[in-house]
Amino acid sequence: MKMQFIIRRFAGGFVLASLLLAHYHRPYWLWVTAFVGVNLLQSSFTRFCPLETLLQHCGVGREAADSRPAAAPPRGS
Repeated sequence: MKMQFIIRRFAGGFVLASLLLAHYHRPYWLWVTAFVGVNLLQSSFTRFCPLETLLQHCGVGREAADSRPAAAPPRGS
């Protein structure tokens, strides 16, 4: 799986979870949503994403880059 999709799923999951927690528990959980938003914004300018660094360190997403299918042989008669 591509790293971009993993990061987007994490960000979306954290935003939804924090919104649910803010609605049903305490509104202070909205700070988690703000933190995710600030990280997404700063990573668009600096190209540094803490989650990407952590996932690369853990080896997540590396197998997707290593297991790309080989080019298909040309079709011919």
